[in-house]
Amino acid sequence: MVNKAYRPTIAQLRTFATVAEHGHFGSAAQQLGISQPSLSQGLAALENGLGVQLIERSTRKVIVTDTGRDLLPYAQATLDSLDTFISQARGAHGGLTGSMALGMIPTIAPFILPFLLHSLPSVAPELEPKIVEEKTSSLVDSLRQGGLDAVVVASPVTGAGIEQIELYREEFVLVLPEGHRLAGRRDVTLDELDTLDLLLLDDGHCLRDQVLDLCRSVSLTADPARSVTRAASLSTVVQCVIGGLGCTLVPMSAVAAECDRPGVALATFEGGAATAGRSVNLSYRSSSTRDEAFRTVGDVVTEAYEAGAVVGRGVLDARLNPG
Repeated sequence: MVNKAYRPTIAQLRTFATVAEHGHFGSAAQQLGISQPSLSQGLAALENGLGVQLIERSTRKVIVTDTGRDLLPYAQATLDSLDTFISQARGAHGGLTGSMALGMIPTIAPFILPFLLHSLPSVAPELEPKIVEEKTSSLVDSLRQGGLDAVVVASPVTGAGIEQIELYREEFVLVLPEGHRLAGRRDVTLDELDTLDLLLLDDGHCLRDQVLDLCRSVSLTADPARSVTRAASLSTVVQCVIGGLGCTLVPMSAVAAECDRPGVALATFEGGAATAGRSVNLSYRSSSTRDEAFRTVGDVVTEAYEAGAVVGRGVLDARLNPG
């Protein structure tokens, strides 16, 4: 029989949300700083009080039940509200105080973080950013489950309960081995990609999907998805280009860090970002009340990108106009 007078504690809701996020009792207990038996007891007390099963337990994995999936957004919204309440009580203006877990994909994080982390303290001195670098799907899952407050990704995050802010559009630059016939050009067309051996990042990287979409848009006969050579980072892909294994595309923000080295030649596309580029967005849960804070952080992310892109364009211009 359900106890109608029962009210969950914040600790119980946080236990449920953390177990659902990690899918593992040990990892959840470690994040919460409690013992695994204490975590299990807290979750059991929540389930008994509500009269529903939230988590299926087995020796191999933890599964969130259908009821648990339905209730999880409400638990996270409650926790978000509590965090906002505490921030406001501390005198925060627009939520720019306390911890903010910000996710970024690997083709963005290394290139804008030096500028972002330098600028953010002057804009939000009481904000404590926590940076998580993962592929898009992992970041979005963590965002939905409450493990992250916001994510910066280059793919639209669709579905109910998510708000999205477009931050900037970024041009792709063609990276070639030194001496390549396309080196130094500013008017490469997408059709000319058909003559190249394109190297891609591994599955799961949105940059890989964006390059494949460009290729499909002009119906290339060669399918770069079938290339044997693939890598987990832009650094490795560029090294493969230097070694003569093919060519690749990198975002403008990565040019200074990855392409200012011997053996690399560059070219750009006719039409710039409108022809070959990506849109970068900041997404967060609609249930969060930190909209103003996320918009402010999004502005700083955009400024960080622009600062990095200026350096990248300097490297690009120097290589397109030698001497």
